[in-house]
Amino acid sequence: MRPTRITANLRVSDVDSAKSFYTGYLGLSTEEFNMGWVARYTSAETGANVQLVTRDASAPESPVISVHTPDVEAAYAEARQLGYEIVHPLTTEPWGVQRFLVRAPDGNVINIVKHRE
Repeated sequence: MRPTRITANLRVSDVDSAKSFYTGYLGLSTEEFNMGWVARYTSAETGANVQLVTRDASAPESPVISVHTPDVEAAYAEARQLGYEIVHPLTTEPWGVQRFLVRAPDGNVINIVKHRE
């Protein structure tokens, strides 16, 4: 697999309540998106970012990180070939991303994702 970016998914009870700390104090003032259950905030100067997640909208577990890759189908095939537990199958989600969730051997759930072009 070829990751192009890795984003931390921080678990929060409410995105809107947590937003001011990350946008104000940490300076991640650009809201890239906010779907209510997940939002990404980014620094305009550095590109540093974080996603705040209340719960995953379609998977049975919430991932701790999102790994972005241009070839999610190949990453899925490789994960299956290596025998890793697939937590959520390869899916094109209603919000437009193609992704799957895999459990790392240490127990962490990882979101492997390709965003729309």
